[in-house]
Amino acid sequence: MSEDQKKQLEQQLWNIANTLRGKMDADEFRDYILGFIFYKYLSEKMLMYANSILEEDGILYNSLDEGTEEGQAYLQAVHEEAIDKLGYFLKPSELFSEIARRGNAKVEDGDGDGVSNFILQDLTDILKNIEKSTMGTASEDDFDNLFEDLDLTSTKLGRTEKAKNDLISKVLAHLDKIDFKLEDTNADVLGDAYEYLIGQFASGAGKKAGEFYTPQQVSTVLAKIVATDKTKLKSVYDPTCGSGSLLLRVAKEVEHVSNFYGQELNRTTYNLARMNMILHDVHYRQFDIKQEDTLVHPQHLDLRFEAIVANPPFSAQWSASSVFTTDDRFSEYGKLAPGSKADFAFVQHMIYHLAENGTMAVVLPHGVLFRGAAEGHIRKFLIKDRNYLDAVIGLPANIFYGTSIPTCILVFKKCRKADDNILFIDASQQFGKVGNQNQLREEDIDGIIRTYRRREVSSKYSYAATLKEVEENEYNLNIPRYVDTFEEEDSIDLNEVAADLRDLEAQIRASDSLLVDYCTELGLDSPI
Repeated sequence: MSEDQKKQLEQQLWNIANTLRGKMDADEFRDYILGFIFYKYLSEKMLMYANSILEEDGILYNSLDEGTEEGQAYLQAVHEEAIDKLGYFLKPSELFSEIARRGNAKVEDGDGDGVSNFILQDLTDILKNIEKSTMGTASEDDFDNLFEDLDLTSTKLGRTEKAKNDLISKVLAHLDKIDFKLEDTNADVLGDAYEYLIGQFASGAGKKAGEFYTPQQVSTVLAKIVATDKTKLKSVYDPTCGSGSLLLRVAKEVEHVSNFYGQELNRTTYNLARMNMILHDVHYRQFDIKQEDTLVHPQHLDLRFEAIVANPPFSAQWSASSVFTTDDRFSEYGKLAPGSKADFAFVQHMIYHLAENGTMAVVLPHGVLFRGAAEGHIRKFLIKDRNYLDAVIGLPANIFYGTSIPTCILVFKKCRKADDNILFIDASQQFGKVGNQNQLREEDIDGIIRTYRRREVSSKYSYAATLKEVEENEYNLNIPRYVDTFEEEDSIDLNEVAADLRDLEAQIRASDSLLVDYCTELGLDSPI
């Protein structure tokens, strides 16, 4: 897909979003747009698969007569195959294109005017039927309540049923015109469109709609780090997976990922993550996304992962209850992260899940580098007792939506090659500006990854600190302690400054004298 084609697609998608803009908050109309895109994807995938099954009989799926015995026989056969292969089933009459056509076919009302067919109830039933088709099957958990945020009864869509119907019909018609090119296995048009909208909603609405989203450039850095020296990954895990974009970004950096795992607290965002996986053609058997509080109710305790990436909520509160002192994830440290800042609780959780040959990269606020008390104790344990910390990377401020605080990336490995040092990279001044937001440019990302992989030492940018140096700094990881970024100011010639001041004084005296002369000529009192 060319850049021009991509821009055209993005413009079409944003025009559709503008149909709903003003009627509701950005995070609310996000749910409608992304939900309908997902429904369109499921329909097109269903149609393609059903046509491939019926090809030998010379039958097109959307031409089947659902009211005949023959049609029902074909539907039953397709149903069994689709549930096993796709994980869900849609009848021809339930396909997106059919509903979009019906919604925009005009019929006469009592006054002889053309009005849209009423499709809201049919659409509601179809979305429920998709979920029902998975009940009792291996894909049930992955489709359960997937469309629950798509509330077609909301008054925000319109005050009357007709107004709601007209708006939804219009949105479906716009989407129906977009070719997502599912038959082209090399194209990820739909996945890219989905990511584009997620990013747009996040950047346009600040924290409320951006809390589930890690900027693409930061995701790329994390993904490239954990993919270092890997062509295939058995598993990748994100304990605060949001919309799942970070997990999918890792897949773009290697040839193959066998399984994706994630956990997300927010129900709406959890639904987004499951949709995002399926939209990117990740088979339902290859991902396991759970909805629960990761620290309190971890869902994958018996698993270890080859790659772990995360952007946990910064300095979130958690219970820090004494019951966790016997929890295997935290017990060996002798301290729990403070209740007011769960940053290191997430780190401990991820370390527990990290495989011996794995790499973990996590975004955290700068405070984790130097805060004392329990956090200082945990930091020291990870470095002195375990030697797991591989690198500390400082990022620019104001690159996350909704917060301007500076952040860093901590990289952990249980089996480190360079186990006698910790690499510090100060990338805080390497960025471009896009509006009010700072953004890592391609060359900034390349610089970080090249420096990390080669463990390069570069003046005012990176430094490989020995474990002894870190110990001498009392395990304080504040980057300026290791990377000297001091810029010497130009020397000032005080004699030259004095001469400049004398010149200015002479100019002032000349101006004053001229002003006195003018006042004398005009018969005015001089102000001087």
